[in-house]
Amino acid sequence: MRKFLSGIYLLLLFAGAVNAQAVAPDWGKIPAHPRLLLLKGEEESLRALVKTDASWKKVHDEIIRECDSILQKYPLKRDMIGRRLLQVSREGIRRIFFLSYAARTTGKKKYASRCEEELLAVCNFRDWNPDHFLDVAEMTLAVSIGYDWLYNDLPEKSKAVIKKAIIEKGLLPSQNSKYNGWLRGNNNWNQVCNAGITYGALAVYEEQPQVSQELLLRALTSIEKPMAEYAPAGNYKEGYSYWGYGTSFNVFFISALEKIFGTDFGLAEKPGFMESAAFYQHLISQSGLPFNYSDAGGLEGLQPAMFWFANRQKDPSLLYIEKQYLQESKFNARTNRLLPAALIWANGISADNITLPKVKTWSGKSDNQVVMMRSGWQKNQGIYVGFKGGTPSVSHGHMDAGSFVMDANGVRWSADLGMQQYNSLESAGLSIWDMSQHSERWQVFRYTNYAHSTLTVNNHLQQVKADAPLIKFSDDSLNMRAVLDLSAAYAGDLTRAQRGIAIANGQYVNVRDELQAGDSICVIRWAMLTPATVSLVDGNQAQLTSKGQKMILSVIGLPDVKLTTWRTDPPRSYDAVNPGTTLIGFEVTVPANTKLAYNVMLVPGEGITIRRSDLKSLDQW
Repeated sequence: MRKFLSGIYLLLLFAGAVNAQAVAPDWGKIPAHPRLLLLKGEEESLRALVKTDASWKKVHDEIIRECDSILQKYPLKRDMIGRRLLQVSREGIRRIFFLSYAARTTGKKKYASRCEEELLAVCNFRDWNPDHFLDVAEMTLAVSIGYDWLYNDLPEKSKAVIKKAIIEKGLLPSQNSKYNGWLRGNNNWNQVCNAGITYGALAVYEEQPQVSQELLLRALTSIEKPMAEYAPAGNYKEGYSYWGYGTSFNVFFISALEKIFGTDFGLAEKPGFMESAAFYQHLISQSGLPFNYSDAGGLEGLQPAMFWFANRQKDPSLLYIEKQYLQESKFNARTNRLLPAALIWANGISADNITLPKVKTWSGKSDNQVVMMRSGWQKNQGIYVGFKGGTPSVSHGHMDAGSFVMDANGVRWSADLGMQQYNSLESAGLSIWDMSQHSERWQVFRYTNYAHSTLTVNNHLQQVKADAPLIKFSDDSLNMRAVLDLSAAYAGDLTRAQRGIAIANGQYVNVRDELQAGDSICVIRWAMLTPATVSLVDGNQAQLTSKGQKMILSVIGLPDVKLTTWRTDPPRSYDAVNPGTTLIGFEVTVPANTKLAYNVMLVPGEGITIRRSDLKSLDQW
């Protein structure tokens, strides 16, 4: 009876998991070890790749060098930072993935022996910290790859310890409702946790086939929730860093299914998912800096998942940025724990075959809309603008509606501070995951409109639940432009607020605001966060300098305006410092129910004339 009921459960679970074109898993297809990502004998293709391609040989050699460095370190210990073990789990992936890769591609026993040592060390932790389940998920994925890839070389005693840990420290906690709320989530937690637990289930399939099947089918159902968020155009609402996190693990999940079952069960065809690779590519400017809105960190460097997308779409132009990383050896092997996957997903593609992208703009409707525009793709040439709409209420959101980054000729003139490390804020007792209007999250300087290149009205915060939609967009090469409606973000102070940004003739940037005050007087602050030096301010015009270059910022339409600067010193003890940055802008007082319109021109270099035709109203854009 139990077997019969379990079979019905599996069928019902799977019925909601996949589309009509998909097929049910053929459990008989599960091969012997190794089965995750790289089947038995497939390491030969990697050996051939690094012998014939100089760029990939550099990546391979860097991984091997890091493995030699790991040999000199002590095995990992269960060291918590605040409530997280995540830094240990991530280093666990890096060490175990790198070492098992080295063992398979070089055949040298020293790497397999050290990988076994790392595996046993983490498997002897009392747990993998299920209270913060990302820690469990990443550790489970790490241990599963090591166990699977070295299965035929590990002593039976070690295998027993490792598979027991996968089951008891990974799979069983994932079935506990106390820890598995991520199953219902629609963000990176769902993607990472489902990938990690699925790797665990597939690694120990022989030990508990029925449970492993249930976990895989559960994952196929659950992971559709975050994948639905890519629709319709590929915009990943959590931004640059979390695309690199959530989407990478989503690709790990799909890649394992494809390798074992010969199908992804229709997941890659989910609306917007494949298009998200172009979204991610457009987040990087010609200067190599990311459009780092919301909780984004620094530059990620080579992104393995992009090779999976490029191969799947047969579009090598998606790898134009990755080509630069390959050529410049920006592999980040000490931090890029997923790096070996780049060689696996490269599928033999050479940097020589990666072509220049044709499209220079990106826009997409979503819960957290952004626009990216550039005058070209050549490194350190031309202008780049990333323009942020959307809402602060999404996962990892900031009060940054209307903010923008701008680069010209390899220099970032308008910037975003990005994220502050969570532990520094949690240690101060702040409840930073409450996204309500009066949450302590909005006491953090970097999270507010005060610290972004946008407007502040009456010194008020933006409205958390507001949305700033994209209402106009053009990819005209001579006048790329986009308009956002910011009115809801300033509800209660302004009755209308629209901001347009254009790259005019590929030479300069025009920021135009059209505003209307509400029923009382308003003080409007226009600000731009810049890492440049503000070297001269004269009324409505200022000169900025950086890296030997100049840019003129001028205000047109406000005759008596006077530009000024504000410091970015942290206002509270728990705020991160913001060295080398300044806010430049102006304040203007607007009577009740009064309309206001002006342009702020950002003109890099010298000898460029502003066209009067660029000063027209937004309804003519």
